[in-house]
Amino acid sequence: MAEPIKVPTMAEMNAEGKFPEVLFWVGCAGSFDDRAKKITKAFVKILNKANISFAVLGTEESCTGDPAKRAGNEFVFMMQAMQNIEVLNGYEIKKIVTTCPHCFNTLANEYPELGGNYEVVHHTKFINNLLKEGKLTVEGGTYKGKRITYHDPCYLGRANGIYEAPREVIQRLDAELVEMRRCKSNGLCCGAGGAQMFKEPEKGNKDVNIERTQEALETKPDYVAAACPFCNTMMSDGVKSSEREGQLPVLDIAELIVQAEDL
Repeated sequence: MAEPIKVPTMAEMNAEGKFPEVLFWVGCAGSFDDRAKKITKAFVKILNKANISFAVLGTEESCTGDPAKRAGNEFVFMMQAMQNIEVLNGYEIKKIVTTCPHCFNTLANEYPELGGNYEVVHHTKFINNLLKEGKLTVEGGTYKGKRITYHDPCYLGRANGIYEAPREVIQRLDAELVEMRRCKSNGLCCGAGGAQMFKEPEKGNKDVNIERTQEALETKPDYVAAACPFCNTMMSDGVKSSEREGQLPVLDIAELIVQAEDL
């Protein structure tokens, strides 16, 4: 029987007079979406494997307000943000790591002007640093020689310039990183950043996630790597529509590490 995953809350650690090295901001997708929960669990396994002292807010965590802000509802965003900042500052949080680029972007770039000043790190960069520092090792035998193509999330890449960290992690797996023709700063949005995940698409010749998935298929990959729960959903749906479901896994960077190390 598998060991239960240990996930302490800030309230529990605070009650014991302890303070974690990082706060893991789980996010709405990572908390409630069944597919994204697997990414959350994978990252927690990595944190435990690397002996990182961490905690989550649990029920004290609310939506960052990103969807409200993107939809133009500044009032709701301010309410959600101020509520979170009050909780974070109450615990004197200094460093936050998140698996969602949308949460990452909002916490890092939009909370400071409201009084929420934290060091915010995306999990791809956090994992890459763990590997560089030797706190985490990966053999990569599972993926040795496999072709992996990586999709750049808009809010990680173009919005925040994080391109190399996820690619460096993939290359540590002894895998062959195969780039799509549109990648890095010229990458094509899968549609999730434009809220296509939450609504029916506008009329057109082709859904944007289908277009992006076809670009991924052109590289003849064994795996599609993602670094965003929303991108993961859009690319997975694209793979299904291409009748490749069950043949072409769409995996988060954290899941690649966990499967390589059998954590």
